[in-house]
Amino acid sequence: MAKKEMEVVKGLDLEKYMGRWYEIASVPSRNQPKNGVNTRANYSLNEDGTVKVVNETWSDGKRSSIEGVAYKADPSSQEAKFKVKFYLPPFLPIIPVVGNYWVLYIDGDYQYVLVGEPSRKNLWILCRNTQLNEAIYNELLQKAKDEGYDVTKLHKTPQSEPPPETDEGPKDTKGIWWFKSILGK
Repeated sequence: MAKKEMEVVKGLDLEKYMGRWYEIASVPSRNQPKNGVNTRANYSLNEDGTVKVVNETWSDGKRSSIEGVAYKADPSSQEAKFKVKFYLPPFLPIIPVVGNYWVLYIDGDYQYVLVGEPSRKNLWILCRNTQLNEAIYNELLQKAKDEGYDVTKLHKTPQSEPPPETDEGPKDTKGIWWFKSILGK
């Protein structure tokens, strides 16, 4: 039996969506470190209407980050279906990798969001704060289940309070996390 196409948010206010989002839980992509903590995404609107994406995580005590760009999959559609392009490996960005980023649910105040993609292999629960109320978290889990996700694969992302500053601590400038992710670690 074929799965129904996921429902996505329509009419997303992109300007309200910009800013920092903390990863509360995820079924991570294979390009994310498996032991990442304090993972977050920073979005800013570019003049051409695309979105600058900076994903950060701390792995083995070092900050890793990757920059990309997001754009509407279909500019004429009201659906919040985006493509995100990153270049890998992060220390020598030459290979373009494009993924889907579908906003499946967002609250009216743009404080928490459920993001997925059509294959249902990756899922993210993001929040403007480092912690999310358990009842809201469970509501988002149910929404993900309703869209056909196996939420048993979801893992919570440890977040510090207060969160680290971007310039805090040593940086992984060699892309070691990326090599580990290729090896499934």
